[in-house]
Amino acid sequence: MHQSKLSTIVIDCPPEQWDAALAFWQALFGNVIADDADTEHRYVSLKIPVDHVELLLQRTDDAPGVHLDVETDNVEAEVERVQQIGAVKVRGVKDWQVMEAPGGHRFCIVPKHTKTFPAGANQWPAREET
Repeated sequence: MHQSKLSTIVIDCPPEQWDAALAFWQALFGNVIADDADTEHRYVSLKIPVDHVELLLQRTDDAPGVHLDVETDNVEAEVERVQQIGAVKVRGVKDWQVMEAPGGHRFCIVPKHTKTFPAGANQWPAREET
C-alpha cells in the first residue's frame, strides 16, 4: 500500500528570466513568498492555498505543456492588473484571455465558474483612475 497526492505545481523558469518571473508570480498571488525561500538558488516555494485548485486535462494543439487558470469575477480588471506586473496579452478566446508571464509561461484569466468561488481568492483593490 502506498499513498500519493497532488502536492506541487512547478513553474519552470529560464535562468535569464528568473528575477522577472519570480517577481511576477509573487505579485500575481499577493507576495506570498515562503519565509524560508532562497531566491538566489534553484527553488522558491510560494505560500498558495490549494484547497480550491482543480486539476484539468485539456486537449489542445498547444500541448504538451502545463498552464494555470486564474479565475476572477472581473476578467478585464484582472488582465489590467497582471499587465501592470509584467504579463502581456497573447490572445482572447471566448470570454477568457490567454496571457504570457515573464519567462514565457502562458496562463489564462477566466471568468468565475467554480462552485466554490470566491473561496481562497485574493481581494484586489480597484485601480484608481488618474
